[in-house]
Amino acid sequence: IQSLSVYITCVVYIKYVSLCLAGVAVHSGGVKYADSAGGFSYEDSGKLLSVTSNRFIHWSTSGDTVQFVEQSLDTNLLNNAVRLRIPNCLLLPGGVCIQETFNNVIILIVTSQSVHRLVLPHPSHMYRSDLVTELQMQSIFTDIGKLNLNEPAHSYVLPFAQGTQTSAPSTSAAWISHQGEALFALASPSGAITVVTLPAHDQDGTVSILELKQSSMMQRLAGWMPTAIRGDQSISDLAISLAVHQLEDDTFIFALCQDHKLRMWSLKHQMCLLVTDMLDYMPAGRGEVKASPAQAHKLRLFFSSSIGLCLAIYLAVPKRSQFCVLQLVASENNRYSLDHISTLFSTQETLVDFVLTATDIWAVWLDNDNQTVAKYISFEHNTTGTWNQVFVQPSPEEEVHVGEDQDPRIYKRGTERYSDLSWEELKKEVTVTVENELQGSVTEYEFCQEDYRLLQVEFWSKFYACCLQYQDVLSTPLALHISPATAMVCILKKGFVSFLLPCFAIDHLYLSSDDYLISEEETPIAEDSEMSHDILQLVQCLRMVNESLPEDMAYDMEKALEDLLSPEKVSEKVLEGLLASDNGNVIQDIANKLQDINNPIVAINMLLRELDLETDAETDSRHSGQPLRVRISLSQLYGSSVAASLIGQAVCQTAMTRTLLCRDLLILQQLYLRIGNNVSRHTHIYLAHVSVRLQDFIPRCSNLLCTYHLLKQMSLTLSSSVPLDILNADLQHLSVLELSDSTTPTSRRSVLNPQTVVELFYQNVARKAIMSQIFSQQDVEGNQTMLHWPQMISSVLTLFCHWPSNPSFLFPECLMVNCQYAQLQECVRLVGPWCQVNVGSYRFVLGHCYLASGEGQKALQCFQEAAAEVDKEEFLMKLTGSDEEAATATTPRLLYYNKVLRLLEDIGLPELVVNLATLAISEAVNDERCQAALWTRIFKHHLDLGHNSQAYEALMQNPDSSRQLDCLRQLVVVLCERAQLRDLVQFSFVNLHDEVVSIIESRARAVDLMTHNYYELLYAFHINRHNYRKAGTVMFEYGMRLGREVRTLRGLQKQVNCYLAALSCLRLVHPDYAWIVQPSSGAAYERPGTSPKRNYDGEFAADPVSQQIDILELKDLEKEYVLARSRLTLAQQEPPSAAIAGGANSQEMVALLVQTGLFDTALTLCQTFNLSLTPVFEGLTFKCIKLQCKGDRDQTEVWNWLAANQLPTVITTKESRSVKILLDLDHCNELCTVFLN
Repeated sequence: IQSLSVYITCVVYIKYVSLCLAGVAVHSGGVKYADSAGGFSYEDSGKLLSVTSNRFIHWSTSGDTVQFVEQSLDTNLLNNAVRLRIPNCLLLPGGVCIQETFNNVIILIVTSQSVHRLVLPHPSHMYRSDLVTELQMQSIFTDIGKLNLNEPAHSYVLPFAQGTQTSAPSTSAAWISHQGEALFALASPSGAITVVTLPAHDQDGTVSILELKQSSMMQRLAGWMPTAIRGDQSISDLAISLAVHQLEDDTFIFALCQDHKLRMWSLKHQMCLLVTDMLDYMPAGRGEVKASPAQAHKLRLFFSSSIGLCLAIYLAVPKRSQFCVLQLVASENNRYSLDHISTLFSTQETLVDFVLTATDIWAVWLDNDNQTVAKYISFEHNTTGTWNQVFVQPSPEEEVHVGEDQDPRIYKRGTERYSDLSWEELKKEVTVTVENELQGSVTEYEFCQEDYRLLQVEFWSKFYACCLQYQDVLSTPLALHISPATAMVCILKKGFVSFLLPCFAIDHLYLSSDDYLISEEETPIAEDSEMSHDILQLVQCLRMVNESLPEDMAYDMEKALEDLLSPEKVSEKVLEGLLASDNGNVIQDIANKLQDINNPIVAINMLLRELDLETDAETDSRHSGQPLRVRISLSQLYGSSVAASLIGQAVCQTAMTRTLLCRDLLILQQLYLRIGNNVSRHTHIYLAHVSVRLQDFIPRCSNLLCTYHLLKQMSLTLSSSVPLDILNADLQHLSVLELSDSTTPTSRRSVLNPQTVVELFYQNVARKAIMSQIFSQQDVEGNQTMLHWPQMISSVLTLFCHWPSNPSFLFPECLMVNCQYAQLQECVRLVGPWCQVNVGSYRFVLGHCYLASGEGQKALQCFQEAAAEVDKEEFLMKLTGSDEEAATATTPRLLYYNKVLRLLEDIGLPELVVNLATLAISEAVNDERCQAALWTRIFKHHLDLGHNSQAYEALMQNPDSSRQLDCLRQLVVVLCERAQLRDLVQFSFVNLHDEVVSIIESRARAVDLMTHNYYELLYAFHINRHNYRKAGTVMFEYGMRLGREVRTLRGLQKQVNCYLAALSCLRLVHPDYAWIVQPSSGAAYERPGTSPKRNYDGEFAADPVSQQIDILELKDLEKEYVLARSRLTLAQQEPPSAAIAGGANSQEMVALLVQTGLFDTALTLCQTFNLSLTPVFEGLTFKCIKLQCKGDRDQTEVWNWLAANQLPTVITTKESRSVKILLDLDHCNELCTVFLN
């Protein structure tokens, strides 16, 4: 058995309740009672399907205060602590009792001046059903503040205890009767036992008090005798320990008194039925003991239906203390006797507490150094009287060595947990406090670095010493508690609780004292006695190596493991150091003892087999085949923060022990080799043969040493608190890996901060897998499985410690999912040199760590190294097994690359995507579909990065024409949006010329003309390739659309430029080919926004009728240019007319121009389209008449009109000369006269 201490007194919230009683005398400080503690386990705490499974209450008393804490190993309890203070009323020894009824949990409290009863709801009635699915549950103490503790049903002030302090009771006991009454037994200083009875809490009644005295028994015989003759109570009758047992319709009160006698009282008959002198069971020295009154005797009871009622009495006699186990035997006529079962001796001086079970006595002592000592012994089958050891968790080192290269502020998580401060806040507060203390003691203002460092070491050492003193006080044991239902043993200490766990056989041998090893003849490791002898001899040699190893050499071994040096080489150097400094011939003694081992090869092999962690066990976390109720219970079993901390510390303690064991075994094997090399093969053939065989064992032992070192380091490594936003972001990235079986981090965080990564792994992943494996072959619901603590915790630890060698890779995956990247990197570092399992998986998770820290190139290297193991390791196979693109890949490695590429894309690392995809292409030589997907990825990310040339090259390499076309379309659109048109125009687009043109044309016809310049791009594209006719066609179509869709001044200006560009292109073409096909003005242009498949009524449209093709020659384009130019001139003169002019034909335009006064433009338009000039001259004449009528009153309009009709300086035509004559002002009058006549 080994002891593990867990601080569980610190909870999220402690309720403070003060109960002030009227009529209570003020305590003057005369009588003081020692601090005490106790525990209560629910009756169904050992049943898996119960709401109270693994649930218990423990309490501690100090002065007038008692604190209750309810704990569960399955679920975190809320509001689970209450501290009750009753001023001036001191808690008596044995003054707290907790019992459960069907509906309630009843707490009885006995103080020096009062008794109390607290009635709380039973957990089974606090919830709607036993099927509890919440991660947290309310404790029974949640509503304790609502109780009125001053009511008579809850409190009663003792009238007989209001005198002097000499009247205060010495001890007490309390219990609930079968009728629901609360009874309190108090041992008065006069020797009597006072019993106070409160009526049932749900019934009316009065409080009754009766006193059990010796006269109760003698009354019948000597009731008539005077008091002087009869004699009353004496101080020797004072009870120092009370115990109560209800049997049928009577209640027996057992009192162990100062006169060393055990008295049994019947409450029903109010008489003493049995008196036994315990000194009769002492073998010698009774006279000396009888002369002095008993002070520290203790009494405990145990009852079971099979063996009846047993009593254990501890007789505290200096240097001769002993336990007597007696059995109560009933005969006729209410006569009872005690049968002696066993007497067990103990050499310990100060007994703290002990518990009697059906077969054993468990006891806790304080030795001369004030250290806790726990042992147990079987009182029935122990012939030698040897107590079994409990290996107590070692105390912290009194001094911490701080190296020259280390910061004196070394933080290491202790076992105590804080709820009001986070780990980071606590470190900050401690640092500020110590630094302030240091600064306050300094009188000088300047220090050299070395002096300041020495001051730091001094003050941090003082703080460390204060922490040790604080922990020593909290480590004081107060009581021992054993759960009858689960057999869980706890040592209740002043500040925390120590759980006792079963010790593995190999650890038990290594930790046992030399006296125990010498006395043992068998060991559970070996089957026959000869092999047991060899193993015991070997273990003794290991202990001798441990004791002979100096601290500096032990540190060298530890440092070698941390620095990833070879344990074999370091152990060889350590052995050489031991041989060189073997002044006491210890190594020679070890060598001589090795000669006593008959078969060292088999013995060492058996030890290595016991230490080996490799297993083929399944770790499936699914509870297949179990009913829903069972699955829910299993999902919560040992799931609380207390259980996680307990498991984490158990793993740490086991790893520490086995690390030392493997270290010593490695040194011992090196000694075997040294001996074998120094003897002649002919003189000692067998020893030479042993040394040869050990060559195979040493690497195996070295790997085990590294494995347990890893376990130890991980169980000491704290988990990081990850902000919720970062956690969600990382989970989003990890979701692309589709690790379907991996668990996501739950919102449930340990209330016992800080949490180690081993505890994190246990809570989130390992626990469910372990419980599933333990109960996979059991009918849990049908058999009402009992949770036997020693068996369950041994199974949990055995399965839990297998993860370093387990192919399932659960631990690193859990760290990755929970964003514990620094811790995961350390794990991979420690595993690297020796672990041959999951090599590729470790490289993958290391790569993910590098991604989280922004080291992309390192991550890429790790991902590439992991690819070689994709089809060999379970984690990597799971990584590729759920890929949605599985149909596109032919090899697991390609699936792996696809998954990693998706991860890199999600994180946003396009450079790494390009690099890895380029590497993956070499793996997809014979797989065109994969090649197409990879080239598409490369194209996409090159394009995103602005690497236009590389994107174009990737596009051209794509073997899939459909993907190539998609990429081409994306390239065109993106480069247009970025205005990087030069690159797009200059790319050659071998074999893709028509596709590029089609894409640009479709984009040009689909987007707004004024915001995108696809027509101009297409024009440049054709011009760059000297395809002038195509370029002219594009610009002409552009102009046509501008005329239809953009009837604004700006649109007309662009239209004129388009027609002019089209003319220029055709003039560069040979006259025989200077023509274009007029672009179609189909439905897409006439009715924009309509469906190409359906008409306005929603019916399917008929197939389009092939239209006649119109060929436009150079002269046709010139006409269109002149018409567009006239429209622009009109719009420039009269901007509101732009919308009308944009759709007007040549004749309409002549009318509009004449109306506006642009006669010259109208004349040019008529000449171009062969139209009549009559409208022009009529309009001109009308204009002149109108101006003549105005006279000289307003010449502004005249000059504006003339400015709009300015002719070129070179007049080349007759018509132009005539217009010039007409526009001359000197002829206006003559023209008007002629017109009027």
